[in-house]
Formats: sequence, C-alpha cells, structure tokens
Amino acid sequence: MTTLETIIPIVAKQLGLNPADIGANTNLEEAGYESLDVIETIFALEEEFGIDINFNANTQDTGSLATVGDLAAIIDETLAKQGKA
Repeated sequence: MTTLETIIPIVAKQLGLNPADIGANTNLEEAGYESLDVIETIFALEEEFGIDINFNANTQDTGSLATVGDLAAIIDETLAKQGKA
C-alpha cells in the first residue's frame, strides 16, 4: 500500500467524506479543512506511520499542505529522514 493509499482514509474520516472522492490533487481547504483539522490529521498520521512529523502550525504556513498529495510527500520525506522508508 502506498503512502497516499494509507492517508486517504484518514483524511476522509477527518472531513467526513467518502475516501473514493479523495485523491492526490484534492485541495484540503476546498474540501473543508481548517487549521485544527490539519493538526488533528498530523497527529493521526504520526500515529499511523510511527513517526514524528516536524510541523508546528503556530510557526509554519499550513499553505505548504494544500493537497492530499502534499501530505503524502511530507510523510515520505519524514520516513526517509527517519530511516523508515
């Protein structure tokens, strides 16, 4: 299972959407995400992948997480840095 395939159900649950309606290019803000949703999703992804994502919503622009694909890229990057890829 790819990173994207793993995170889509997590994002769908957070938004209350059908996972089939979510893809890599799904814009999180347009889908209904708010800043708190990003934080909750980051926590869920950390738990799912057993990693620590270096993201602080108070100091970082959540615009870098515009799409579901952006989330997958951050997960892949973090996994690689932590030697879990």
